[in-house]
Amino acid sequence: MRPILAVLITGFITMAACGQKTPSANEKKEKKQPMTENQLPATAAVATFANGCFWCTEAIFEELDGVISAVSGYSGGDTENPTYKEVCSGGTGHAECLQITYDTTKISFDELLEVFWQTHDPTTLNRQGADVGTQYRSAIFYHNEEQKQKAESYKAALDKSGAFNRPIVTEVTAFSTFYPAEDYHQQYFELNGNENPYCRVVIQPKLEKFRKVFRDKLIKQSH
Repeated sequence: MRPILAVLITGFITMAACGQKTPSANEKKEKKQPMTENQLPATAAVATFANGCFWCTEAIFEELDGVISAVSGYSGGDTENPTYKEVCSGGTGHAECLQITYDTTKISFDELLEVFWQTHDPTTLNRQGADVGTQYRSAIFYHNEEQKQKAESYKAALDKSGAFNRPIVTEVTAFSTFYPAEDYHQQYFELNGNENPYCRVVIQPKLEKFRKVFRDKLIKQSH
């Protein structure tokens, strides 16, 4: 019998492609910047994950209690200050990713890894569902030795457990530089969830499954 982790992960895998995300004429193209160190509490830390379309992953991580900010952007490549179009070409080496700033007194890196592993398919090389290309690869860009060791240990444990039918191909590599994506990509689901068909058909069901599995880790909503 396959472990429950594999069952949960299967429910999150999407078979629809994000496609070329093009802003309308009236959408701003400024880039939202991650918080600087002097803006953060002393207990803050940063994690950088790539696990498919950042429209989906940002919507998920922003709901976790303890996450201060989740900025969509690009990392892992060679091109400086890339545009979305350049990243989509596959020639920059960058992956769509999230720069996650979190309060370590409320949520740990281990818990972020748990969400990371369970909300995408880490066994498909350069692909998530119908989104294909190196920009959609599964990757953890570690910021220190502790993050590296935890990511590699978790990856090895999952492979050994048989949670997946195929080997995990997630890249675990040192963080270098993060480039925020254009402003129209930020909080995309929050701002477009009721209008964009992709949000309704792909992101909303994925988010609902995430909320059920991780309901104890979500930001408490006031009524």
